[in-house]
Amino acid sequence: MKEGPDIAHVAALIGDPARANMLTALMGGKALTVSELAEEAGVTIQTASSHLSKLDGGGLLRPRKQGRHKYFSLANDDVAHVLEGLMGLAAGSGRLRKRTGPKDAALRQARVCYNHLAGELGTQMFDSLIMQGHLVFDGDDLHLTRSGQAFVTELGIDLAELRKNKSTLCRECLDWSERRSHLAGSLGRAFLSRFEGLSWAKRDQTTRVISFSANGIAEFKRLFPAV
Repeated sequence: MKEGPDIAHVAALIGDPARANMLTALMGGKALTVSELAEEAGVTIQTASSHLSKLDGGGLLRPRKQGRHKYFSLANDDVAHVLEGLMGLAAGSGRLRKRTGPKDAALRQARVCYNHLAGELGTQMFDSLIMQGHLVFDGDDLHLTRSGQAFVTELGIDLAELRKNKSTLCRECLDWSERRSHLAGSLGRAFLSRFEGLSWAKRDQTTRVISFSANGIAEFKRLFPAV
């Protein structure tokens, strides 16, 4: 008898095309209703409900009820991390779904990966933090250095508050479009939140695109110069 985690079960849940589309839609970090997810998957609301029940039962979703509506989001950062890794694997093997239009370039430049910055600007930020000595690797683990702590604090991010969270402070995440790492973890989430708070960046409510203002991109490039 085989022992250990049943990866086949989880893979089967993710592997269905309709469920994969729903999970991908939730990578924007926004909770969506059954009808919104049904539209993303191209199925009826009844079929979507069945798929969502299976994903919820598999521990991949977090359902919430507000008023008459039921909303679904990804269960946690671990689920998002696995999905982004699968996106990178699919992109690397040439398995890309083509959607023509102006949003494609925008998605590649800057987008939400669950709750942190991804795309060209996401990998630029990660590489710059490494180059400036603010982030270092200790084996496979990623750590914030003393200079990094000062840098983050000066930007207005409360490190003490972040360290109270159960989630990892710094974690690299493979970017599916760039095939390089961007910053995940609670610090990655805090950076994106701070950019939004400073009005440097704004999320498109209908896509995962993040748009930077002229001042925002100038400040971003000053803080995170390209390597």
